[in-house]
Amino acid sequence: MTMRRLVIALLLLVLALAPAAAVQPDEVLSDPKLEARARTLSAELRCLVCQNQSIDDSDAPLARDLRVLLRERLVAGDTDAQAIDFVVDRYGEFVLLRPRFAPHTLVLWLGPAAILLLGSLGTVLFVRSRRRPIAADETPPLSEAERRRVAELLGDTERPANADG
Repeated sequence: MTMRRLVIALLLLVLALAPAAAVQPDEVLSDPKLEARARTLSAELRCLVCQNQSIDDSDAPLARDLRVLLRERLVAGDTDAQAIDFVVDRYGEFVLLRPRFAPHTLVLWLGPAAILLLGSLGTVLFVRSRRRPIAADETPPLSEAERRRVAELLGDTERPANADG
């Protein structure tokens, strides 16, 4: 029984790690080089229905339409950049799984690093302020009542020294 469970677990693992076969046989181009380019490009485009999958991995009808459109552009002679730009012009930059580094996306690219830097700086300043020893001249002098209490605790019967010296 344990061998059977092991085989089932291995099969499930293989199925989970296998790439999704969303590309239908009728979409595949006859030219292997063009097909390889199409697969590479479709891995860079987001499925607008699934949103966290590339159109290469998605079974959504819109993803299929985008894969077909991309292949049509490549067959028409577009370069990779032209084909991607065509799709971006039609659907917006959200279709890109990796947004472009541009002025309007600086916050997206640099924001996490800035937050990490500010958090680290804040942590360092907080730790430093907590570890700084208090200098002897920064401690306030004891009041008369505090001196009496200290003398009492120490068992001194003499009157404690004056604050002045």
